[in-house]
Amino acid sequence: MKLLSVNLGRPQPVSYTDQPQGVTGIDKKPTDGPVRVIAPGPKGEGASGLVGDTVCDLRHHGGDDQAVYAYAREDLDDWERETGRSLTNGCFGENLTTDGLDLSGALIGERWRIGDEVVLEVTSGRIPCRTFQGHLGERGWVKRFTQKGATGAYLRVIEPGQVRAGDPIEVVHRPGHGVTVAMQFRAVTAERELLPSLLAAGEALDAETLAAARKYTARPKD
Repeated sequence: MKLLSVNLGRPQPVSYTDQPQGVTGIDKKPTDGPVRVIAPGPKGEGASGLVGDTVCDLRHHGGDDQAVYAYAREDLDDWERETGRSLTNGCFGENLTTDGLDLSGALIGERWRIGDEVVLEVTSGRIPCRTFQGHLGERGWVKRFTQKGATGAYLRVIEPGQVRAGDPIEVVHRPGHGVTVAMQFRAVTAERELLPSLLAAGEALDAETLAAARKYTARPKD
């Protein structure tokens, strides 16, 4: 398992985002040098966990629970076959393009060591949005991405440091609860009856999913 590329985005004006200034950093490009990874701070204030990367819409992206976004090269290859187009590393807006990791099967709270320094923890899958669809220009993309369920994984920073393309990735902790990224994604999208089951992952869940699961579980029963 290894890191194929580290991808950074710069703000660009586009017509397909509802970000107040009309800009997005979703179109990320691989970089050759080492990149420092840090915990950026709470959502709404903190942006990307990668120094030099841009998160433009802090209402919906960035912050400690979404500090880093990873997507598997294997899933990009699968989308290439389905769409009939080339999909370069970073084109899904991912900071890290991985090789050899099953991100849909990753457990919430699973920890990865990347290189010699950085440790990241899986928090959730990625919810597709209008900006993602506009960036790719694929008809019905939000629905297609949701149905496929290969969401990639958001991660929080446990130990900061530097990463670069080619670094080995080691899974150093896998919790025993069985709550996967795929399950979390289904629960917050099409199968909300799964929300109570997510509570087994506890505080490892991103804050918004944890709040939704607790609210659903506490609702009055008919």
